[in-house]
Amino acid sequence: MGITTDIILLVVVAFFCGLLMQRLGQPLILGYIAAGIILGPHTGGLTVSDIHQIELLAEIGIALLLFALGLEFSLKDLKPVKLVALVGTPIQMTLTVGLGFGIGRLMEMDWKASLWLGALVSLSSTMVILKTLMNQGWLGTLSSKVMIGMLIVQDLAVIPMMIILPQLNNPVVGLPALGFAALKAAGFITGMVFLGMRLLPRLMSHIARLGSRELFLLAITAIGLGVGYITHLSGLSFAFGAFVAGMVLSESDYGHQALSDIIPLRDLFGLLFFSSVGMLFDPGFLFDHIWEVIVLVLTVCIGKGLIFAGVSRVFKYHNVIPLAVGLGLFQIGEFSFVLARIGLSTNSIGNDLYSLVLTATILSMVITPLISGQTAKIYALKKRWFRHERLETSNIPSHGPEGHVVIAGGGRVGFQIAQILRRLNMQFIIIELDHRRFEQAKEAGMSVVYGDASQEIVLEAASIRASVLLVLTIPDLVTARATIFHSKRLNKRLKIVARTTGPDYFEMMKELGVTGVVLPEFEASLEITRQSLLHLNVPPAEVQRHTDTIRQELYATLLNSNDNYRILSELRGAEQQFDLQWIILCQESPMANRSIGESEIRKATGASVVGVVRNGQLNPNPDADFILMPEDLVAIIGNEENREAFCLMATSPK
Repeated sequence: MGITTDIILLVVVAFFCGLLMQRLGQPLILGYIAAGIILGPHTGGLTVSDIHQIELLAEIGIALLLFALGLEFSLKDLKPVKLVALVGTPIQMTLTVGLGFGIGRLMEMDWKASLWLGALVSLSSTMVILKTLMNQGWLGTLSSKVMIGMLIVQDLAVIPMMIILPQLNNPVVGLPALGFAALKAAGFITGMVFLGMRLLPRLMSHIARLGSRELFLLAITAIGLGVGYITHLSGLSFAFGAFVAGMVLSESDYGHQALSDIIPLRDLFGLLFFSSVGMLFDPGFLFDHIWEVIVLVLTVCIGKGLIFAGVSRVFKYHNVIPLAVGLGLFQIGEFSFVLARIGLSTNSIGNDLYSLVLTATILSMVITPLISGQTAKIYALKKRWFRHERLETSNIPSHGPEGHVVIAGGGRVGFQIAQILRRLNMQFIIIELDHRRFEQAKEAGMSVVYGDASQEIVLEAASIRASVLLVLTIPDLVTARATIFHSKRLNKRLKIVARTTGPDYFEMMKELGVTGVVLPEFEASLEITRQSLLHLNVPPAEVQRHTDTIRQELYATLLNSNDNYRILSELRGAEQQFDLQWIILCQESPMANRSIGESEIRKATGASVVGVVRNGQLNPNPDADFILMPEDLVAIIGNEENREAFCLMATSPK
């Protein structure tokens, strides 16, 4: 079967290696590289039959990686740390290139190989550091925002490197060749911006109207790879064109959907790329050059870590931030593989340098979680309260809120809940991991914490210990479970309302201490049923009775002890049939401690009392002898004038 068998082997072995890495808390890409090493020509045993064909497919992986990077790129992501990201990162890269160049010269490499070495070690790993930050619960801290901002600029710097470095093969041509390549790149970007921003949105709008998900996926793939091929024909990098196509497409209304659809394809071809990298790893090379590898890893990691820490300090970041950035970004990144493959394919670097950088990169990635995880312990020698590093927050009261609601997830559902709580003048704090939604809540003047709600440090920033209710809108079950567990541990009296994906998880939610559970898909199905039955001329009372019965039957396992929910269901049914209004009797009301007949409510106001809720019990259709008490919740029907008259009478002092 040839290439088909090779791909099957790679996918299967990569799955098991990725599963192992996941259990060890390592990034999946290390599992993909391990799969390539196992099936590569240097380890014996089971080996792929045609490595060259895998390498050709890996080129598509490189293009899709950069296409997705273009789709994800947003200047808004750099806004909170724009100075250190846009100015500090070029300084860091220049210093690191100089460090690598010096290491290369000490290893007796020529100037060109030394420069390539410097460029390759100047990049850090976005994938590894994001995984590390998530595992350690630091995503959302200022340290993480500085790291992510610098990583974004590093990833973008790969593009000019891919254009400039191969030109060093012919030093005689010199600056004119570099200038011509830069002009071609600038011309291509300009053309894509002017033409692409006019043509691509129209094309994607037309494709979207056709309503075919497969055709939409095919269209965005064709755009990314097709534009990349055009740049290849014009003498520029295939991957560069794919990046520009993604960046232009990200500005359209379909950018988010395009990114969502392309990610599985990117990950699949990315697997082939990282596996092909692993196939070039030679354990024999590691044993033969063990001291060179150790020296390179130690020198780069220590030197690069000091450079990152120093740059952070220069840009006036203090406390733990320089230490966290230095211990987080010292490794060599995955885009170094992309750049090294280009250097190898253009004969800019030799196999020895490629193998040396490849080995050092893999080792530096493996030790990143271990080294980065020591940040807290190291900093604790000076400051014992590192875990209380200030998260990015907005509109949080300085005195600390109390008796408030914490909303975990500020998406469409969470934002709607927050707006209703605001109308009721209730205190709340939103926890949101998506920075765009964080900014949206911030601009709306809402109290919001940027971070992962499943982490204790983030929950504490939202004052979960002083909260009375946690509203969990996060659909991911793993994240939701961790959030519930930590919240209950920090506040045993906390009530929790959560969403879940199906009734199968009701029992688990009950065991975790969740007070109320909502199934969004189930509620949507009931609403669709309700509207459908109304169009079929089923009486509204019948529709409401059937839908409420179904709802109560489903939620009975969790809400069987919650009388308030049953009362609320009955009230909801009543409101569907009448123009109903609920009013609380004040202590001084002339109706209090008197029967309905004695107060002559009907005669005085024109409104009729149809229900009274007292001590959590609903008393429907009370007669004239029913005595109203202070704090009763009274349901009345009548026209607007009647209801206004009753409200005035019920709330006026005797």
